[in-house]
Amino acid sequence: MKEIQASLDELDKVVNYLDETLPSNAIVFLRGDLAAGKTTLTQAIAKAKGIEGEVTSPTFSLQQCYGAKDGSSLYHYDLYRLDHEAFMQMGLFEEFEKPGWHMVEWGSDALKAFLEGVGYNVVTIEIEPLDNERIYKIEN
Repeated sequence: MKEIQASLDELDKVVNYLDETLPSNAIVFLRGDLAAGKTTLTQAIAKAKGIEGEVTSPTFSLQQCYGAKDGSSLYHYDLYRLDHEAFMQMGLFEEFEKPGWHMVEWGSDALKAFLEGVGYNVVTIEIEPLDNERIYKIEN
């Protein structure tokens, strides 16, 4: 496990580490309390990938897709109100087949276990607020 402490202005430390260690296709579970910084980290990743325009939490749409200048894709999910069964019934599982980084907010332990069970490498980032900074615990 890698632990990085960073303020908002230092988020590039986290983004650079992910860029160096994650494969071009990755599923990343973002864990943390409400307002911990899950969407903020996704926004920083999008900016580093050259994605222009607003990156917002897909609270009601469940998924946002962004194309990066380098040809890669970034997918952002908010599964706050969606349990594992509903996720599977909606056919969203197939979305993970698409190349790119898949950032998953509020993903259940059941979904993570399922994805790992069918062979996906799932990375977990636990975000903990600490004063004006965050601690990012990255487990891959």
